Amino acid sequence: MSSDISPSSPPARRRKASLHQRRRRGAWLLIAPALLLLALAAGWPLARTIWFSFTNALLDNPSDYEMVGLANYFAHRDDITIGVLSDPLWWQAVGNTLWFSVVSVSLELVFGLLLALLMNEKFRGRALVRTAILVPWAIPTIVSAKMWGWMFHDQYGVINDMLGRLGLPSHLAWIAEPSLSMWAVVIADVWKTTPFMALMLLAALQLIPGDLYEAARVDGASAWQRFKRITLPLIMPALVVALIFRVMDAMRVFDLIYVLTSNSEATMSVSGYAREQIVTYQDMGMGSAAAVLVFMMVAGIAAVFIRVSRLNEKEKSS
Repeated sequence: MSSDISPSSPPARRRKASLHQRRRRGAWLLIAPALLLLALAAGWPLARTIWFSFTNALLDNPSDYEMVGLANYFAHRDDITIGVLSDPLWWQAVGNTLWFSVVSVSLELVFGLLLALLMNEKFRGRALVRTAILVPWAIPTIVSAKMWGWMFHDQYGVINDMLGRLGLPSHLAWIAEPSLSMWAVVIADVWKTTPFMALMLLAALQLIPGDLYEAARVDGASAWQRFKRITLPLIMPALVVALIFRVMDAMRVFDLIYVLTSNSEATMSVSGYAREQIVTYQDMGMGSAAAVLVFMMVAGIAAVFIRVSRLNEKEKSS
């Protein structure tokens, strides 16, 4: 009779569980300092913002306030509705933000993937291209917005000049015209942040073993089949991470729109709406309520992305 203990026996399972618990405790101890710093840097301002969203505090004297409950969010008083959720400008800002996020992130994904596939190939000057692609991402957003503002100028901007040379309408008011101003913001944002998407996907592409492509070529797979069956599935985790970062960043957009279009109603984002309530109208309660709603939107979208990615991983592993 063998005296060996089977891996599936109760003592072995208990030892395995104990080891797993020790590793988990060790992991929590290692990240505890970072979590503490994060709580101080982000948790306290968030808690303070949530608190002020239930008050009627003003920016010039935030210590003098009264609790108003949910009135800054939504309330019905004397046959009128008040609060952020009853303001048509808020819903216009939500629509602008969602439209900007969907269009800009979609274009950045397409162009970033194409650039990543290009930079992953071997050609002369590849190192120079990889370095040059970082230039738009390295330029500060304020500088980028001012630069594009000059380029989009309706009288002497380079964009209208190029359109005129091509025989197209060349006196477009890109910044002033509501139907064009959001497109101007999208173009500037895509130019600046596509390199981020490209570098994230390039890092994932370089982790794919070349033997997989060689085997696929031997089997007669076309370029599209290799991309669909090998490249896309293997870069999907990095792609999801890049999308989460970009969508969260796009939902919080403020500086690019504020500098490029002066935060006009046609392009106002939810962050711009919160800033207008706090700074322009000095209404700290309403502005804080808008900021809390922005946080909830961004956190909700991130949670959905993470949940969907985990469900996909479970389906692949099962």
